[in-house]
Amino acid sequence: MKHLQYCFLMLSLNLFSQNISISLDESTTLQQLFTEIENQTEYKFAYNNQIDLNKKLTEKIAYKDIEIKELISILNRTTLFHFSVIGNNITVKSKSKTAQENYTLSGIILDDLNQPLLGANIYIKEEAKGAVTNENGYFSIKLPKGNYTVIISYVGFKEKTEQIALFSDKQLNSSMEPGDQTLEEVIITQNNKAVNIKKPQMSVNTLNMQEIKQIPVAMGEPDPLKSLLTLPGVSNAGEASSGFNVRGGAADQNLILLDGAPIYSDSHLFGFFSVFNADIVNNLELYKGGIPSRFGGRVSSVLDVNQHTGNDQKLKGTGGIGLISSKIMLEGPIEKEKGSFMIGGRTSYAHLFLKLADNDNAVQFYDLNTKLNYRLNDKNAISFSGYYGNDIFNIGDSFASTYGNTMGNIKWEHRFNEDILTHLSLFYSDYKFNLNLNSQSYEWKSDIISYGLQYDWKHYLSERIQLDYGAEAIYYEMNPGTLAPKDESSAINFNQLNKKYALQPSAYIDVNHKISEEINVRYGARYSMFYRYGPQDINTYANNHPAIYNPNFNIYEEATPTGSISYDSGEVISDFNNIEPRVSLSFALNEETSFKASYNRMAQYLHIISNSQSPTPVNMWTPSGPFIKPQLLDQYALGFFKNFSNKKYSLETEAFYKDIQNRTDYVDGADLIGNNNIEQVLLNGKARAYGLEVLLRKNTGKLTGWLSYTISRAEQRTSGNTSQDPGIANGEWYLSPYDKLHNLNFVTNYEYTDKWSFSANFSLQSGQPVTYPNGYYELGGLHVPNYSTRNENRLPTYHHLDLAATYTPKPNKNKGWQSYWVFSIYNVYNRQNAASVRFTTNEDSGINEARRLSIFGFLPSVSYNFKF
Repeated sequence: MKHLQYCFLMLSLNLFSQNISISLDESTTLQQLFTEIENQTEYKFAYNNQIDLNKKLTEKIAYKDIEIKELISILNRTTLFHFSVIGNNITVKSKSKTAQENYTLSGIILDDLNQPLLGANIYIKEEAKGAVTNENGYFSIKLPKGNYTVIISYVGFKEKTEQIALFSDKQLNSSMEPGDQTLEEVIITQNNKAVNIKKPQMSVNTLNMQEIKQIPVAMGEPDPLKSLLTLPGVSNAGEASSGFNVRGGAADQNLILLDGAPIYSDSHLFGFFSVFNADIVNNLELYKGGIPSRFGGRVSSVLDVNQHTGNDQKLKGTGGIGLISSKIMLEGPIEKEKGSFMIGGRTSYAHLFLKLADNDNAVQFYDLNTKLNYRLNDKNAISFSGYYGNDIFNIGDSFASTYGNTMGNIKWEHRFNEDILTHLSLFYSDYKFNLNLNSQSYEWKSDIISYGLQYDWKHYLSERIQLDYGAEAIYYEMNPGTLAPKDESSAINFNQLNKKYALQPSAYIDVNHKISEEINVRYGARYSMFYRYGPQDINTYANNHPAIYNPNFNIYEEATPTGSISYDSGEVISDFNNIEPRVSLSFALNEETSFKASYNRMAQYLHIISNSQSPTPVNMWTPSGPFIKPQLLDQYALGFFKNFSNKKYSLETEAFYKDIQNRTDYVDGADLIGNNNIEQVLLNGKARAYGLEVLLRKNTGKLTGWLSYTISRAEQRTSGNTSQDPGIANGEWYLSPYDKLHNLNFVTNYEYTDKWSFSANFSLQSGQPVTYPNGYYELGGLHVPNYSTRNENRLPTYHHLDLAATYTPKPNKNKGWQSYWVFSIYNVYNRQNAASVRFTTNEDSGINEARRLSIFGFLPSVSYNFKF
C-alpha cells in the first residue's frame, strides 16, 4: 500500500514538473487556453457549467519552456479564476471577491516645489485602472496582491514609473519633475488636464498659479478672481468692480473659501485688485453646479482657493515689482521633511505718487498671507492658515475709510488607516468697515464675525465606493452699523443699529460610486439648520406686511409697526432647516466621450441687501429671520464632454436651469444703508436663470488656450403682498442686474522661444441691465425724470482686447536668482466701456444729456518678477 502511494506521489510530481511553451494574447479565450495546455501536457481541465469559456484573458501570456506549476501561479495572479492541480486534473473556479486578498495602495503626489498636485493621474498598468489625487495630492486604490507597474503623470511634468510589490497595504509618496520645456512662469492652459470623461463632477473649472499669471489684466497684477471671468458662465459688473456673478447669480450668492475658511469681501480698492495674491495661490476650483454635499450656505457657486504649501527642503522666495504694487513670498522648512512655512505680503504705493504731487488724498491696500505645516508622524499632521488684508482710503481732511478681512484656520489631519482620512478644523473670519467723516465729526463702524468648527471624513470603502461625510457649525455676530460722534460739538447722536446673532449647524454625506466602467455616480445630501438669536426687539406689522402699497401715489411706503416682541440674549427669534439633496452622474460612451447630468438643492441663510450691481465696502450681511426667508435653489444641468486627437483638444458643453425661491428685492426709492428696519423696503420674490455654456480648449503644443461662450438669461419676479399690489415691474419677470445674454472670451498663449512667450485675452459681453429715464416732467421749474420699468435698458456692449509678452532672460537657469519680465497692454484699441451712464441737465443749455463714465482706456504696464 505504501509502495502504491509512493508511486502515485512520484507520478504527480512528475506531472506537475512538466514544461510547456505558450504564446497567447489578450484576445485569447479560456477555452483556447485549456486546449493549448491539454495538447502539450497530460493534464485535463475540470470545471462546472458556471465557468464562461468565452471569457478572455486580461493580459498577454508568452513563455518558453515554463513549468506548469509556475504557469498556474501566474494564471492565479493575473486572471479572475483560481486554478488548482489535483492529480492529473486542473480544477478551475471563479474567484470569490470576498476571498481575494486585496490591499490598499495610497500615497501623496507632489510637484518639484513639494506642493500637492491636484488631479495627478495614477495608472496601474497590469489592472488597467487608476486613481486621481485630491486637493491634498492624496490618492488611494485597492488592488489584489501582486507586482505592479505604477505610472504617475501630470501635464507639464515628466511621467514617472514605479515598480511595486503589493503584498500588504503600501504607501507610495512621489515628487514629480518638471518637463524639459516647462517653466513655472511661461505655461498657460485653461486646465492642465483634458476633460475627465468618467468623473461625475461637472460644472467645475480649475485654475492654477501658472495659468493665472499669464492672463493679461489691468495694472499688470496677476489676479485669480479676474482670471475666473474668462471661464464660461462667469461675469461681473464691469471694469474695476468687485465681486463676480455665476450663472446669473448675485455676488453674495458665492461662497468664497480660503483654505476652507469663508472670506466675506473679495476685493481691494473697490474692485481694482482681488484679495488673493497670485504668488500664494496654489490652485482654485470654481463649482458652478453639481456642487458636492460638503459645501453649503450659498446658492450660486463655491470658489475653493488653496494657499501655497511651503517647501520643506530649503528656503525659497518669489516676488514681483509692478507700477503701483509689489509683493514677496518666502517659504522654507521648519524642520526638514517634516514642517514648512510660507509667508507672503503685498502692498500698493500709488498714494506715494499722490503725495509727490501735493495731493492729500490716499488710496492704499496691503495684505499678509501665511501657512504653516507640520507632520507629527505618518498618521497626524497639523497646519495653520492665515490672512490679513486692509484698505485705506482718504480724501484729504474730509473723510477716511479702512476696511478688510481677517482669517485664521487651524487644521488637524489624522489618518486612521489607509482607508479613512479625517480633517478637524477650527476657524475665525471677519470683515470690518470703518468710516471717519471728519467734516461731520462722526465715525461709522460695521462688521461681520464668524467662528467655525468642521470635521470631515473621507472613507474609501472599496475601489468602487468612496464616502465623504462630516459636520460643521458656524456662529455669526453681525453689527450692521454703529454711529458715534467724535467729539461733543458733533450734531450726530450715538446710534447703534440692531446687532444680530445666528448659528448655522449642518451635516452631510457624499457617495462616489463607480457602478460600472461606463457609469459613475456621486450622490448625497446636506442637512442644514439656522437659528437666529436675540437680544433684539422685532417689530410687528398689520397682516405681517412691513412694506405697504399706496395706490394714490403708486409707491410702496414703510408700514407703521403695530408693536414689537422682545427677545433676550440666546433666545431663538427664528429657526429654519432644509434637506439639500445632490446627485451627479456620468455616462461614458467610450474613453473620449461622455454625457453628464446633475441636480442640487442649496439653502442660503445670509444675504447682502444692496441696490448696487457690484458689492461696495459699506454693504453688510444680514441673516434670515422673521421677514427675510432663506433662499432655496434647485439647479439642473446636462452636459456633453469630449476629448479629441489624443486629448490635444477638449470640448465641454453644459445646459443649466436654476430656480431660486425667496429672492428679495428692494422697492423703488428704498433707503438701504443704515436702515434699522430694512424689512420695510423689501418685497419677497423669486429668480430663475438658464443658459448654455461652451468651452473649447487646446491643451498641448506651443499654442494653447481656450474659447468660452455663454448664452443665458437671468430674471426675477417680485409680486406684491396682495393681488392688488403691483410689486416690482407690475409683478412680471424682469431682468436681474446680473443678466448677461452673451458672454464670449478667448484666451491664448504662444511659446515662441524659451525666452519669449505671448498671451492674449479678448472679452465681449452684453451690457449690464440698468434702468434709464424714459421721460421727464416739470415740477416747480425743476425737471423730474420718469423712469422705465426695472432693468428694462442696458449699458452698451462691453469688450476689450489685452496683450502680454513674457521675457525670461535665462530660461535654463534652475538655481539662484531667476527672473522674468511681463509687458502688458490692457484694452489695446482703447475701448471706452461704460461703467455707468448718468443723466443730467446741462447747466448752460438746459438740455437733458447722458454722460458715460469709463474706468480704463489704453493701459500699458510692466512688472519685474523673480524667484530664488
